[in-house]
Amino acid sequence: MSGSSAFYAQDASARTSWRLAVLMGANSRTYKFSLGAAVLDAAGRGQREIPLAELAAPYALELARRLGDAPQAPEGAALRDSDFLTIAKEERAGTLEAGQPTERLLDAATRSMPTMVMQKFHNLRGGVQVPHRFFELTGDSRKRVVRLTDDALCVARSEQAVGLRTELDARWSIVESSFAAGVGRSLIEDGVAVDWDSLRLTDKKRRRSVTRVADALIGFQHGRCLICDEVVSPEQAVAVDHVFPFALMRRLHSVRAWAGPDLDALWNLAPAHAACNGGKSDRLPLPVEVHRLALRNEAIMGSPHPLRKTLQLSLRHALGGRRSTSWPDFLQAVGDLAI
Repeated sequence: MSGSSAFYAQDASARTSWRLAVLMGANSRTYKFSLGAAVLDAAGRGQREIPLAELAAPYALELARRLGDAPQAPEGAALRDSDFLTIAKEERAGTLEAGQPTERLLDAATRSMPTMVMQKFHNLRGGVQVPHRFFELTGDSRKRVVRLTDDALCVARSEQAVGLRTELDARWSIVESSFAAGVGRSLIEDGVAVDWDSLRLTDKKRRRSVTRVADALIGFQHGRCLICDEVVSPEQAVAVDHVFPFALMRRLHSVRAWAGPDLDALWNLAPAHAACNGGKSDRLPLPVEVHRLALRNEAIMGSPHPLRKTLQLSLRHALGGRRSTSWPDFLQAVGDLAI
């Protein structure tokens, strides 16, 4: 079973299909994130049929806003004069000044969306599509209408709606960083590190901030606490739990040198309710928690760089140079070291 299939099997719902599209789809540009944000907002308002130009406005505006902070396509990619991103760059100042897309930018978005991002939004790598669809494009070229599906409305009104938007923004930031020259090469080669002062993911070489650890990871846990397996709601405090407690390295040092992997690394970190994390303290993880961590890490391995690369490096090198073939085997080995 592929990583995306296994991830979907854990919660065969429209919400998981949404996460597959956002977290695991291939990204040559960031268009899907802007479209996803626009769809979530419209569905959250209960809109079912939206003129394409009306949906194109927030789509284009959000891309214009982010163009000033980070690249929305790989730096160095050749862009034609007619390319949507070229037009967005040229129209950015006027768009931000007006608080809405210029007529030229809106026209470019309306023309390009049907043949570009709307065709690819539901696609995963390998020509596979997510099990649910969230919109359909109807009408002819003179009057295009976007029809949001019941699944889109269900996702946008679910108890995890706020979290889904946060996950989308976090993934957007990760992809932007992977597109940045220098930073992107580092992330693709070396993965990300964790800055414990800010609880953010960073580029290992430049220590440049990418996004918050919890926001980047929680979607791969289906928005749930790794300890209690209940949904983490927006009003609840979130902690980043060391599944295998960091204290292990100190505790065993007085007896023998710690022969295991770095417990501060991404593979061992999981968003959890702050209360659950406080109650767990420094105990070893329960078998069910180790199983959840294995599933979560396998899901991340189905996503594009750089989170996948970070975990690949852990599997290859973290157990005394011995390569592990799977996350259950790896975590079993770590557990054996802790006994």
